[in-house]
Amino acid sequence: MKILMATILTAGAIFAQKPEIHPNQLAPYVPSPYLIVDRMLELAKIKPGEKVYDLGSGDGRVVIAAAQKYDAKAVGIELSSRLVKSSQEEVKRLGLSDRVHLIHGDVFDADLSEADVVILYLLRDSNNTLKPKLEKSLKPGARVISHDYEIEGWKANQEEKVDAFRRGHKIYVYKMPPQK
Repeated sequence: MKILMATILTAGAIFAQKPEIHPNQLAPYVPSPYLIVDRMLELAKIKPGEKVYDLGSGDGRVVIAAAQKYDAKAVGIELSSRLVKSSQEEVKRLGLSDRVHLIHGDVFDADLSEADVVILYLLRDSNNTLKPKLEKSLKPGARVISHDYEIEGWKANQEEKVDAFRRGHKIYVYKMPPQK
């Protein structure tokens, strides 16, 4: 009984701690399921050689899949140095270093002007905070694919619900309009 109580108290203390959060962190690290990654990339209609950016690239699964399955040039931007390091190791192990570039940094400092596709799995407020940068940086015709959270004020060209892992996921597809 003493061991059980000590375990419960220790677990409670761990969960009660607030995680260290970077001031510009747009979402907690929650990886998109591989099924959702595949569907987001399919909906993006990526052509070989296009540049795919994943903002908040986490473990690198999106950029790796974009390079492997679509022969894209992929760029992941991630705040966590630990996640960037492990992603870089996986990219190297898979022999994708010529097609995948990982940046340890803040998406607000990133140059997105070369992006043909931008993948997001951020929170709704984070998408809205990022919206002006996307509008300013992305070229006409660039696609923005958002997992679960829409971008307020933008009209999705396509929305799709995907059931995976006991819950419904929503994918929003946006296409940047011609410049005025």
